[in-house]
Amino acid sequence: MVWTRLLLYGHSKPSTGAWQPLRFDGGAFHLKGTAELARALLVLRLCAWPPLVTHGLAFQAWSQRLLGSRLSGALLRASIYGQFVAGETAEEVRGCVRQLQALGLQPLLAVPTEEEPDSAAKTSEAWYEENLSTMLRCVDLSRALVDARGPARNSLMQLKVTALTSPRLCKELSAWIQRLRGSSELSPERLAEAMDSGQNLQLSCLSAEQNQHLQASLSRLHRVAQHARAKHVRLLVDAEYTSINPALSLLVAALAVRWNSPEEGGPWVWNTYQAYLKDTHSRLERDTEAAHKAGLAFGVKLVRGAYLDKERSETQLGGKEDCTQPDYEATSRSYNRCLELMLRRVSNHGPSCHLMVASHNEESVRQATKRMWELGIPLDGPVCFGQLLGMCDHVSLALGQAGYLVYKSIPYGCLEEVIPYLIRRAQENRGVLQGARREQALLSQELCRRLLGRRA
Repeated sequence: MVWTRLLLYGHSKPSTGAWQPLRFDGGAFHLKGTAELARALLVLRLCAWPPLVTHGLAFQAWSQRLLGSRLSGALLRASIYGQFVAGETAEEVRGCVRQLQALGLQPLLAVPTEEEPDSAAKTSEAWYEENLSTMLRCVDLSRALVDARGPARNSLMQLKVTALTSPRLCKELSAWIQRLRGSSELSPERLAEAMDSGQNLQLSCLSAEQNQHLQASLSRLHRVAQHARAKHVRLLVDAEYTSINPALSLLVAALAVRWNSPEEGGPWVWNTYQAYLKDTHSRLERDTEAAHKAGLAFGVKLVRGAYLDKERSETQLGGKEDCTQPDYEATSRSYNRCLELMLRRVSNHGPSCHLMVASHNEESVRQATKRMWELGIPLDGPVCFGQLLGMCDHVSLALGQAGYLVYKSIPYGCLEEVIPYLIRRAQENRGVLQGARREQALLSQELCRRLLGRRA
C-alpha cells in the first residue's frame, strides 16, 4: 500500500493548508525520563571540553590504571557508552531500539570498526573476512529490528567500505582514478561484472598483490549487498577522507550498477555526500544525471562532513589547493544547494530517488521540512532524517512526533571496541559537539522545570 501511494505522487503539488514550522524548543523532552536527560546533559558537557576529546584515549588508559578495569568500565557504561551506544548484545540493542521506536524513531545500525594501517592484524585478509561476518550479522539484526509486516524500505544500516578493503589500496586506486578519468578500465560496469561473475580482475595500474586484494574486497562488498537485498536492508555507505573517496565512490557505483535497478526495488546502496567539500554540488548533480540516464535508482545520505580539520592539515602539508569550503556559512550554503537539488529530484522521480537529510542543524532540518511541504513530498515517502544516537534529541523527537521518518545512527559492540571508536568520532566531530550548546541549554531548562517545579 505504501509503495503504491509513492508511485502515484510523481510530479507532486504543494500541500494544502498553511505551513506550520516545527518547534525545536525541547518540548518533546517530556517523552524522556529525568535520569536520561541528566545523563545527556552531563555527557554533552564533558564532550564539549576540548582536553577530554583530544586526550580521550589517554584518559581512558589512566582511568583503567587508577580505578581498575571493572570500575572504569562501569563508569563508562553509565556515561559516554550509555549515551551513545545501543549495547553489546543483540538483546541490549533490541531494548534500545524498542525505546527509540516508542518515541517515533528508527534504528540505523553502525558497526564500529577502526582500521590501524601499522597493525598487521588489522590489515590482513583474515581481519577483513572477520569484518565481513560482522557486517552480515548486522544486516540480519537490522532487519530483525523492524516489524516484518512494515515496509521494507524502513530497514537501513551503515556500511564502512574500509572495514572490508584496505585504505592503502583505496588511496592508490583514488590516485589512478584521478589520472585516468574516463578510462573504461576503471569503470563501475567493469567492477560490477567482476563482482557478479567472480572472475579475476586485473587492473594494469595495480600490482598483482593489489589486484588480488581488490578482487577479494569486491567479493566481500558483493556478499554484503546480496545479503542486504535478500533481507530487504538498504546500505548507506559512509564517506571518508578525500584521499580515498574517489575509490569509495567507484566501488559504490559498481554496487549500484548491480543492485540499484528499479526492478530490484532499489536503491539498495546509497552513497554519502559531504557538503563541506567544494565540488560536492557538481558531483551530486553529475551523479544524479548519470543514474537517471542509466535507469538506476539513486540514494543519497547528505551530511556536512566530519573531517574538516584533518583535510585542511593534509592539504597544507601536501601543498595542494584546499578542497574544503572556507567556513561554516559556506558549508551551510553548499548543504542547502545540495538539499534543494535532491528534494527536487525526489519530487520529480518519486520512489526511484531517496534522500537522508543527515544533519544536526536546526535550520537545515526546518528548510527540508518546509520544501517537502511545498513540493508535496509525503512525510512517509523517500525522504528521511538522520542524527546520532544520544545527540540532537530535541530535533529528532520533534520530527518523529510530527510523523517524519527519523533514524538514529546507532553504534553497538563491546566496550573495548566501541570506546576508541567513539573517541575518534568525537575528535572528528569537535564542531558538532562544541556546537551542542543549545541542546545543553534546553536540557537544563527541562531539568530545572522538573526538579524545581518551575520554568528555567
